[in-house]
Amino acid sequence: MSEASARTRRRSLHVAKPFWSATPGITAPSVPRPSGTAWDIVIIGTGISGALMAEALTRRKRRVLILDRRPPVRGSSLASTAMIQHEIDIPLHRLAEKITMEKAVRAWLRSVRAVRDLQDLVARHGIPCDMQPQSALYLCGSEMGHRAMRREYETRRKAGIACDYLDHKVLRERFGMERTGAILSDASASANPARLTAGLLRLAVQRGAEIVSPCEITDVAEPGEGVALATSAGKILTAGQVVFCTGYEFLPQMESRSHRITSTWALASRAGVARPEWLDHMLVWEAADPYLYFRTAPGGRIIAGGEDSSAPEAYQDPVRMHVNAERIRDKLQALCGLNIGRPAYVWAAPFGNTTDGLPIIDRVPGFRRSHAVMGFGGNGITFSMIAAQITAARIAGRADPDADLFAYR
Repeated sequence: MSEASARTRRRSLHVAKPFWSATPGITAPSVPRPSGTAWDIVIIGTGISGALMAEALTRRKRRVLILDRRPPVRGSSLASTAMIQHEIDIPLHRLAEKITMEKAVRAWLRSVRAVRDLQDLVARHGIPCDMQPQSALYLCGSEMGHRAMRREYETRRKAGIACDYLDHKVLRERFGMERTGAILSDASASANPARLTAGLLRLAVQRGAEIVSPCEITDVAEPGEGVALATSAGKILTAGQVVFCTGYEFLPQMESRSHRITSTWALASRAGVARPEWLDHMLVWEAADPYLYFRTAPGGRIIAGGEDSSAPEAYQDPVRMHVNAERIRDKLQALCGLNIGRPAYVWAAPFGNTTDGLPIIDRVPGFRRSHAVMGFGGNGITFSMIAAQITAARIAGRADPDADLFAYR
């Protein structure tokens, strides 16, 4: 295998310590070496995408091997703020201009369904991850004033997505925020992403899956009727299918012109911050660039993030992390009077995004049995649920009616 194909995009994961890394119940059993050399399906990655994929495939009685070059649940999922939104980063009316109204509506409706399906999955298996249904408040900002927000509201209502429009007066009276308008909707959720990921991985292991860590895959080929995977240790593993759930790290074969790596920052306050009662049941974000988003976590902590940058390496700058944490804190206070003081946790991370805001959930170009899920943007957990559903159906030989929305491009 060539030296070029053996290289992966490798970056440091995050700077400082994400809040979720300090919570209990975020481990999953792993072994240093696989017990065999041939598997039905190999999943690369033990983050939320890999965990949901493993659950979906082991539910179908597949023999699954899960690999990661890090310990389980120690990748980019730790950096998530876990605002599990049905709302896609690109507003519905603007997404329609990019991919047609029919496709945009299907994407948004599938996102609504995915949040509901995820909550049902967690409840069915009793996964302890602080999963809570949430409303979402989408505020007017520098990218959308009240006219554009009103248009977005009307587009959503025509598509059958339940929501309400709040004008400036109602927004101020109900939520104490001075913006020209907002959309209020249900159908979102929040959770502890590390506990969610670990719980799903443990469920897959109970069903017979095996997690091997550390194990890094450096190349993939499809000789004959299967898939061959080369490891950095010089071993070869074979499987019927392979699914790459590696987030912002990927083999060169998975490159896409629509995909890019960006940087983001987040913080968690100390426990017991004084806050309005409504915030415990709400995800808040704004139509701005860069945008602010925030919610509460159990114990009365405020989880907030934003200041996203198109510079893929910017998250590694400790000075910039300090500056952006202050900006996020100051924006919180200016918007709704939240005074969180000095954050208890601050972190930064890279993440993948696409030009149309929709993920890539498809076969790797030029391959038949190698699948990739990537480019999740701000909807990582929601899109991971969709990825597990579509990929599991594809491996089973069934066509998902929305698969065309997430093809390589």
